[in-house]
Amino acid sequence: MIKKLIKILSIIFLAVILIIFYLSFIGVKTEKFNEKITNRILEINKKITIDLKSINFLLNPLNLTANITTKNPRILLGDNQLNIKSIKMNISLKSLILDEFLMNELQISTKSIMLNDIILLARSFKDTTELFLLDRIIKDGFLVADIKLKFDEKGKIKKDYQINGFIKKAKFNLLNQIDTKNLNLNFQIRKDKYSLKSVNVEINDVQFSSPLIQINEKKDLFLIEGKILHNEKDFNKDQLNRTLGIFLDNTYIQRAKFSSESDLSFNVNKKLKFKDFNIKSKIKLKQLAIKNDFINLKPYLPNLDKVINFENHEIIINYDKEKWDIKGKGKILIKDNLDSINYEVIKKNNKIIFNTIANLKNNILVLDFLDYKKKQSLDASFLIKGSLKNDNSINLDIVSLIEKNNKILLKNINLNKNFKITNIDSFNFNYSNNNKIKNILILKKNNYNYSIEGESFDAAEIINKIMNGDDDNSSIFSNFNPKIDLNIKKTYIDEVNIINNLSGTLNFKDGEINDLELKSFFPNDKTINLSIKTNDKKEKITKLFTDYPKPLIKRYDFIKGFEEGFLAYQSVKKGGISNAVLTIDNFKVKEVPVFAKLLSLASLQGIADLLTGEGIRFTDFEMIFSNKDNLTTISEMYAIGPAVSILMDGYIDSKKSVSLRGTLIPATTINRTISSIPLLGNILIGKKTGEGVFGVSFKVKGPPKNLKTTVNPVKTLTPRFITRTLEKIKKN
Repeated sequence: MIKKLIKILSIIFLAVILIIFYLSFIGVKTEKFNEKITNRILEINKKITIDLKSINFLLNPLNLTANITTKNPRILLGDNQLNIKSIKMNISLKSLILDEFLMNELQISTKSIMLNDIILLARSFKDTTELFLLDRIIKDGFLVADIKLKFDEKGKIKKDYQINGFIKKAKFNLLNQIDTKNLNLNFQIRKDKYSLKSVNVEINDVQFSSPLIQINEKKDLFLIEGKILHNEKDFNKDQLNRTLGIFLDNTYIQRAKFSSESDLSFNVNKKLKFKDFNIKSKIKLKQLAIKNDFINLKPYLPNLDKVINFENHEIIINYDKEKWDIKGKGKILIKDNLDSINYEVIKKNNKIIFNTIANLKNNILVLDFLDYKKKQSLDASFLIKGSLKNDNSINLDIVSLIEKNNKILLKNINLNKNFKITNIDSFNFNYSNNNKIKNILILKKNNYNYSIEGESFDAAEIINKIMNGDDDNSSIFSNFNPKIDLNIKKTYIDEVNIINNLSGTLNFKDGEINDLELKSFFPNDKTINLSIKTNDKKEKITKLFTDYPKPLIKRYDFIKGFEEGFLAYQSVKKGGISNAVLTIDNFKVKEVPVFAKLLSLASLQGIADLLTGEGIRFTDFEMIFSNKDNLTTISEMYAIGPAVSILMDGYIDSKKSVSLRGTLIPATTINRTISSIPLLGNILIGKKTGEGVFGVSFKVKGPPKNLKTTVNPVKTLTPRFITRTLEKIKKN
């Protein structure tokens, strides 16, 4: 009996072992669990239904669970169908025995599913704002995924879920500005952590790639970090606008060709708002063309075209919320000439700091305010270091130019938004200007005032402006009110003539010279004095006096052989118009081409020969005139001498035309006229028929380089001529 019982138990045990073995390694197909699985899923989400085929039941005796697998099920969500490759579930045997059907683990392998269908499925479980926005953004693409979920004893999903898969040919549009297509990537999703690998995408027709993008979820934010690569591409202006328009103002960039490698990070909230953007980029810039109409550099770089080109630049960009900086170096192409440039720009605490060094060899550099020009093929190093503030004012810590034996250095210059100087601490000039004259000057600041000391200085341009009525040489200043003491050993008034020990003071008010007193001596001990005063009517009164006018008159090409005399100049300027009087006494001229022509045409050849020979002496010369822009209007120019006298008026437009007219009288006629004033009627009419005063009226007209002269003999002098002659004689 016992043997029989043992035999039966052995058979039963063996059968159980065989059944367990069979269920563990081979399993059985059944539809018994279909209804329970469907009901369980409906408990989780009542919006979906699942169409199951027969399932395979496989026992796992070691942990008392069963693996249930179904092939090619379908998930139905309204009119949408999601094709699933397989569903695997791990169910405890205890739950099966108690008819509770609690899953320990769920694995889903999908076939190719449209991205919008996946989002629709996700929204059926929990409709969040981010899922709604994703549904609006995503336009196309499909996904294949392996999903692994674990459940606790209450049937809730544990935090150690895993989702792996890939996305192909995705397309989406963000804010109607970022158009993305052909997005391909592999992904891994864990609790609060998303990894995107082997990313390739076209953004606004530009190809980007990334080996890894990491997304970490913290509370209501997504922290995104990754490396973005961009292969070299040639962009035109429209492509730049589409690609970078939301990040920068592309008003000036015309085209660009570059590649880049960037490490970036930023936060995105669940409403897709970006913040805390950080980027570190290495850019290889093959070419960049920038439109040159934001700052007028043409006066400084004469060869400059409408577009500035940068070539072969290596640029490093670091950007974050509090600070960004750009460092780069490469070539700058101005017209057809290449030079090199290094630069650094930093933005910190609402201030932009810049540091630029340009090595200029193949381009011309012009500094008109210093009368300096760097010629082509000469090496020069130009440094500018400073900062730009929120109000667009500029502080230049250092501006320097070093070229061969020329050095120009300025320190701590403050400029307002209109590029006017409001303050300067010092400058040190040691350079040869366009006239090949050495300028050696040092400016120092002492509290609010300054001193300028120097070995030599070329003042020819300043004197030209004063003599032409354009004495507003302080236009580069604004709100500048110091006193400047001046002491220069040698000052050039032209390429040859110098004055010694120029000294005096300049007082500025609101950026303009308000008062000035200067005094100096010629090598022959003759003096020259210059003063500028501003009265209560805001009129600027300029006075220049010298008892050695020859060097000043020499600058006028049409007068040659000027000797002796005294010169006094006075002008009153207001509102851009200057009214001036130029007086010269007791001088002699040897040659005035236009004057000589007049004498020849008037058949006064003897006087004409005298003019081109030993010269003609004048006792008085006075010119009353006004200047506005390029127009000089001569109200009256009167000269009297032993041989000849002249009265003239008209205008000279330096760029267009000349129109002068006047009267020329031999001195013998004038003397006879003046001595006979009591019998003025007899002189003007004559005692005999045909007798009277002889003179010549003339006109000079035409372009400055093609003047035409006409003369016409006259019988009588104008009362104006007689009046001016009498005034001069009375003064003498």
